[in-house]
Amino acid sequence: MTTITFIGAGSTVFTKNIAGDVLQRKSVRDATIRLMDINPQRLEESEIVVGKMAQTLGGHAKVETYTDQRRALDGADFVVCCFQVGGYDPCTITDFEVPKKFGLRQTIADTLGIGGIMRGIRTVPHLWSICQDMMEVCPDAIMMQYVNPMAINTWAIGAKFPEIRQVGLCHSVQGTAAELARDLDLASSDLRYTAAGINHMAFYLNFEHRQPDGTYRDLYPDLRRGYLAGEIPKPSTWNPRCPNKVRYEMLMKLGYFVTESSEHFAEYVPYFIKRDRPDLIEKFGIPLDEYPKRCIEQIERWDVQAQQYREANEVIVEPSHEYASDIVNSVVTGEPSVIYGNVRNTGLIPQLPDGCAVEVPTLVDDNGLHPTVVRNIPPQLIALMRTNINVQDLTVQALLTENPEHIYHAAMMDPHTAAELDLDQIWDLTHDLLAAHGDWLPEWARPETRKSA
Repeated sequence: MTTITFIGAGSTVFTKNIAGDVLQRKSVRDATIRLMDINPQRLEESEIVVGKMAQTLGGHAKVETYTDQRRALDGADFVVCCFQVGGYDPCTITDFEVPKKFGLRQTIADTLGIGGIMRGIRTVPHLWSICQDMMEVCPDAIMMQYVNPMAINTWAIGAKFPEIRQVGLCHSVQGTAAELARDLDLASSDLRYTAAGINHMAFYLNFEHRQPDGTYRDLYPDLRRGYLAGEIPKPSTWNPRCPNKVRYEMLMKLGYFVTESSEHFAEYVPYFIKRDRPDLIEKFGIPLDEYPKRCIEQIERWDVQAQQYREANEVIVEPSHEYASDIVNSVVTGEPSVIYGNVRNTGLIPQLPDGCAVEVPTLVDDNGLHPTVVRNIPPQLIALMRTNINVQDLTVQALLTENPEHIYHAAMMDPHTAAELDLDQIWDLTHDLLAAHGDWLPEWARPETRKSA
């Protein structure tokens, strides 16, 4: 019997999507689903949702709940991580409000930048605790990690626990492909592409459409032509606050389309968010403070949805297009699938540093995960990735060595932060953020701990 453990199962909407995908697979519809969270109310809500999904689908899945991480992991075959250390309140609020005092504005702040660095310092120690428990009670399990900052997390796990079979999973590659198909009025099922790079900064190295005669046509000319003519990008159906112009502009300058959204990408580079250029915010429709707004909306929606799920006799399951169920099905049945996974760079992208986290096509079968090598990525794309890798590297080094100065060094290297603030401001901002987060951080990273040492 297959056992799948969710750490952070109180993220009920996410747990619903992943568990729903899994329970629709005939190979694992009778699996044991273990839900673990430290929030009893959210854990109970997830138990209700997953239990009713299993009943609706007619399977015989066993749903168990835990507040003890080690017990939940004992004997698991797959481990899904979907937690957020510190949550929206207080930690996300802190990651936005403190930088604002220095004039540094952000959109999402969960991947790179000063917000991404802080989230990494908060998050990796807990991921390491999961890995330690896995080594002792389920050493052969596959960790499917959905936690941001994805690249920092994947790098840090690989550096400290190379024995753990892990993959970081994101929906940006397949999600962006669907968006581009919509912009071009094409069926996403008729697309063919290869993407590679780092999480949230991978690029489509080719992007093609299947023709009636079975050949494939390059779609990049259509994307450029449509953007110049003002016909695309089309208004977003899922985020009306962001018209998605940033990455089309990057396509025109770099020649390739990036897989992560414009609201994310705007804060990974120094070109779009500038205090003395409000016209750029207007021109490219950059949604400042997007993530806090999104969190508030999601919390409000969930208050209504949670009651609906409690009262419902059944929960309808729709595919989420996440990769987790593909992985589970392929490992259990041997039926191969191809996903885009974030894994440790062991020569997979030779142009990037060994050990860093890379996102590449990955074959999955009953032997596990088999990432593919991607060579000869255009140098301008590699150069841009390295600006983000520098920040990731220093954050991971801070965690591995427990050297807090590397947190400051990471902030210094961040492209957006360095474009807006001088060195003293960066140093003061980093100190203030570390102090504000307090007990959410490991002891070695807290300013008051260092002062008394």
